[in-house]
This record gives sequence, C-alpha cells and structure tokens, in this order.
Amino acid sequence: MKPISPIIFLIARVAALLAFTFTCLHAAEEVVRYETFGAKGDGVNDDLPAICKAHDHANKNGLTVRSKPNATYHLGRKALSAIIATDTDWSTSRFIIDDTQDVENHEQPLFEIRSLFKPVPLKMDRLKKGQTSVAQKSDADCLVLVENKNKKMFIRRGLNQNSGTSQKEVFLLRSDGSIEGGIDWNYDIITKIKAYPLDTKPLQLKGGIFTSIASEAREGKINSYWARNIHITRSNTIVDGVTHKITGEKETGHHYNGFLNVSHCANIILRNCQIDARKVYQKIGNAGKPVPVGTYGYQANYVINLQMLKCRMENIHDNSRWGVVASNFMKNFLVEDCVLSRVDVHQGVSGDYIIRRSTIGHAGINAIGRGNLIIEDSIIHSSSLIRFRDDYGSTWDGEISIRNSRWLPPAGSHVMFRMDNDGTHDFGYPCSMPHTIRIEGLFVDDANQAKSYKGLMFFGDPTHSKTNSPFPYRLTQHMNIRGLKTASDLPPAISHNAELTKTIKVVSTSPIRTDTKENTDKK
Repeated sequence: MKPISPIIFLIARVAALLAFTFTCLHAAEEVVRYETFGAKGDGVNDDLPAICKAHDHANKNGLTVRSKPNATYHLGRKALSAIIATDTDWSTSRFIIDDTQDVENHEQPLFEIRSLFKPVPLKMDRLKKGQTSVAQKSDADCLVLVENKNKKMFIRRGLNQNSGTSQKEVFLLRSDGSIEGGIDWNYDIITKIKAYPLDTKPLQLKGGIFTSIASEAREGKINSYWARNIHITRSNTIVDGVTHKITGEKETGHHYNGFLNVSHCANIILRNCQIDARKVYQKIGNAGKPVPVGTYGYQANYVINLQMLKCRMENIHDNSRWGVVASNFMKNFLVEDCVLSRVDVHQGVSGDYIIRRSTIGHAGINAIGRGNLIIEDSIIHSSSLIRFRDDYGSTWDGEISIRNSRWLPPAGSHVMFRMDNDGTHDFGYPCSMPHTIRIEGLFVDDANQAKSYKGLMFFGDPTHSKTNSPFPYRLTQHMNIRGLKTASDLPPAISHNAELTKTIKVVSTSPIRTDTKENTDKK
C-alpha cells in the first residue's frame, strides 16, 4: 500500500476542519438568543421588544429559542406580545412583570403560544347530540368550534347572574370526517363555525421564573380582567416547569385571567408548573351586591384533552386567596400528582374529569357537566368532597366514582356532595344529580366536629323539598358504597330530604342512617 502524500493529507485535514467549523456555525444558528436582538437581561431595561424580535426570527426560520440562564428580563409596559411558534427553553431565567404603573394594554398577553396555521373554511348546517362523524372531509385534523347564537345556555343564577351564553362547544374533526370529543348538544342551526388545524409536532416550552409585581386598583376601582400572561392557543403544546410568583399585593387590586391561559386548542400538557394563587378582592356583582372577584393562576376555555401533571403550589389552605384553577367548555380534563387549592369547571366539562393522586385545598373540587367524574388516590380538604356549582344548576349528567381517597372536612361541614337546585330557575338545559355514585374506599376524617354531631350526610336538601317545580331537578338513582370509613365511627345518612332518602337506591357494605335530622350545632 502506497503512503499518503503530505499534500493529500493536508487537504484532507483542511477539509475536515472546514466541515467542523461549518457544523459548529450551523449549530449556533439553530438556537436563537434574546441578547442577539438587543435584550440586556439586567432586570431594569425593557427587554420585551427584543424578545418579540427574537421569536419572530425563530418562527420564520423554524429555530429553537433559548434564554440566558442567569439573566433577569424585564417585560416592560408596552402593548406587545411575543409570538412563540417554536420550542423555547427559559431554563432558570427570571422575568419581571411590573404592573404597579399604567401599562398600555392590561388585557394583552405578554407571550402567545400560537399555531402558524390559519383557520380553514368549514360548513355545517346542524349537529346531533352524540354524533360521531360528518360528511365533510378536510386536509388536516382540526379543532372545531360550533355555535348557535339563537339558543342561550348556562344562564347563571345568583349574585353574578347573567342572561346566559350562546350554545357552543368544541370537538376534534379528523380528516376522514370522524368526530372525537363527542357532541354534547343538538344544534338545529349553526350560526358560527371555526376550524383550527392541529399542529402534529408537539411544541415544548420549558422553565422560566416569573415574578408579577401586582397592580393596585386606584380608589378601589376594579376594571376588566388583566392578562399580562402566557396565552396558549396552539394544539399539541407542552409547558414544563413554569414558575409564577406574586408580590406587592395591596388592600385593593385588579383581577387576572390565568397566568397560564389555554383556549381553543387540544392536547395540552401543563407539567411541573408552580403558579401562585392571587388575593381575593371585591366588586359589585350583576345583582347589585358586593361579590368576591375570581382571579386565577390557571385558566382553560374551549379545550379538549387538558392534562395537569405534577403542578404544585404553596398555601393551599389560605382562603384569603382565590382558587387557582378555573375552566369553561372543557372535554376530558386530567389532574394528576398535583397539589392545588382548587380545580373548577364553570360552564361545563364532558367526557372524563379525573383527579388522581392529588391533594386539593380549601376551595375544593367544583363541577358541572356530563360524563365520568373520577376521584382516586387523592386527599380533599374542602367543606364538601365535591361541589356541584349551584349558580349553573348543580347539574351532572353521568357517573361519579370515588376510589381510595381521603376527605378532611373542616369543623361544621358534614355534607359530602354539595348541590342546590330548587327547580325554579331555567339554566337553559335540564339539570340532574349524578345518576350513579360509586364509592370504593373513602376515609372521612370527621373527628373535629361538635359534640352534637350525628354523622355526615351524602346530600343536604338540594331541592329544598319542593315538588312540581317548573324546571325539575332529576335525582340520583343509585349509590354503591364499599369501604367507607369515618373517624367518628358514626354511620352516614342520605339526606335531610325525606324524598331523597326514600328514592335513592343505596347498596352499602357499611351501615347507613335512615333518619333525616340535620346537624345544626357548630363547634
């Protein structure tokens, strides 16, 4: 074998060096840095314009964005939103949101995780409840929003009363015309329809430590909801490890949409996030009386398949702070391995609503909707095990399952399932108690009660013992109870309402009281 000539060897070495240099330069171009576009990261200068430019460049070129781990980015007060359409890694970077002075637009998000796909045209004349397919085909799977403005539903009752919301919902339409997510209502006419193509590749947003310096309502005036948050409208998005802290709250303040605000999308995972709850403030409600104002850490609207995994917070028992999770028009909602002060669905969830291996604090589990509500291997600290929201009719059209869980009601609380519907209000839909309730392993720590305590009750008197109401409230049909234990060793009763006690069929391995006497004495 002939030896390699020095010239050929030199050429090969130079070529290899050039290739390595090109690879390194190309790899450097694959990551976009905020500093390249002018961000200082000193916590003082407004970095939001540079951040917007960096993401715009990344979106146009399909590049990943990575912040400087030890930087502190100030997000200023300008009416700007950074559009995130590619993977972004904020690692341990810090972000300051100063709301103590006037901002140009308090309703505008600071970041929007958005699809680059535009809505596509779609036409439907009507839909039927339970429908599983349509004749229309599309080039891509889509999230579809349908609406009938001529029919009002969720006509709210109480101090926040209103005239209702147009009948609407979201579902997944596959390219072959099949429907996932089900159809919850009959639509005799569809007055509005939007179809949003689903991104097939997951987008990942990681890390980031945010601190909001809270706004103060001048002279006690509370205006519209503030955003100054992260708004997610892109399907197939994973948010992992975002932290949000609140500081500087005063005696008066504004109310906020969720810092992580998800809407009009599907297949969303929020993992390892730590979002603070906000202080409760008051305003005058629609009935002309003072009411506490909802203000949230997480909010989700018109979402299919939302998962909250290992999301945690401190002070889950602090009732001076509003419950941290709120949602509307949901389908399939999983909360797993979380520690949260509240999980709530206002205007309904359908499909599966699951709380698993989680601890829920003072504001509890709230629900209305249809399908399967499952609580398993969880600890609940609120005054009721589940509150079915009475302002929307306390309705659950489906089954409740409680498995291997613990309920620790505070002193003076003894009703497991809180619901209230006297049948005199039209909510825009028929209302019902869960048709079946299954308990398979539940420990109730009711030791901290008054001496006159007679034992817990599954229901209070949800119908106020009224009959022949114009909008009847359908009662639970069956209860199957196995493995229910109480710290007091007192057997539970069905209800204060004799009709419920007589009507509901109960199969239990534990004794059940047949009296309807109410616990009236408080500790």
